[in-house]
Amino acid sequence: MAQTTMTFRVDESLKKDFDKLCDEFGLSNTAALTIFMKTMVRERRIPFEIRSLSEAEVRKRAMEAFERMREDAARSGLQGMSLDEINSIIREVRNGR
Repeated sequence: MAQTTMTFRVDESLKKDFDKLCDEFGLSNTAALTIFMKTMVRERRIPFEIRSLSEAEVRKRAMEAFERMREDAARSGLQGMSLDEINSIIREVRNGR
C-alpha cells in the first residue's frame, strides 16, 4: 500500500508528553497515530468519548471556584466582595450594553 506524509502542528509540551508516553508503550509516534486512524476508520467513530460539561455543571464548578477564591482571600486577610456585590456589578454591566 502506498504511503503518504501528514504534517500538522501541535503544542510543544503536548508533543513531548506524547513522545514520552509512546516510548513507554514501545510505539513510535507514527504507529500510535496509525492505530488511532485505523480504529477511527474501522469503527466509523472517534474511539473515545468527547463531551462538554452541561450548563449546570459549568455553573456548579464556577461557583465552587468562586467559593475557593473567597476562602483563599479570607485566609490571606484580603477584603473581598460578596456574591451579591459581584452579581450587582454583573447586572450593571449587562444592562449597560
